[in-house]
Amino acid sequence: MADKITEACPVYAPFFGAMGCTAAIVLTCMGASYGTAKSGVGVTAMGVLRPDLIVKSIIPVVMAGIIGIYGLVVSVLISDGLQQAVPLYTSFVQFGAGLAVGLAGLAAGFAIGIVGDAGVRGTAQQPRLYVGMILILIFAEVLGLYGLIVALLMNSKATLNASC
Repeated sequence: MADKITEACPVYAPFFGAMGCTAAIVLTCMGASYGTAKSGVGVTAMGVLRPDLIVKSIIPVVMAGIIGIYGLVVSVLISDGLQQAVPLYTSFVQFGAGLAVGLAGLAAGFAIGIVGDAGVRGTAQQPRLYVGMILILIFAEVLGLYGLIVALLMNSKATLNASC
């Protein structure tokens, strides 16, 4: 093992890959939990006035949960490439991939939570707002999808011409 420790493959290199794996799941779950909580409060408040719309109004909660799945996918893919002797290049790319999906998921979760809360409350008062809320939620969700796509592309390049 000691013969694989070089300048291109230092002993601390796996740390960055592990942190990318951690950032992917932790940050996306933070976004998903915020989106779920904020939207859930709106659904609960709306359900007091219009209990017949509760099932129709849980769409933001479902969309927030999907953000966490993006982080899970990237985290599993990064963890598959973790090893004791890893090139610094590979671990930095894994770290970047984790941050890409994690921060995008965090932003998407915040957007979904805020739009979901206001949207379901508004829909209770004016049902024609529902389609507009769904469209805005789709645009918020796609922010997390962008992070997933970038992270997948980055992770696929992590081992390109890199060896210890």
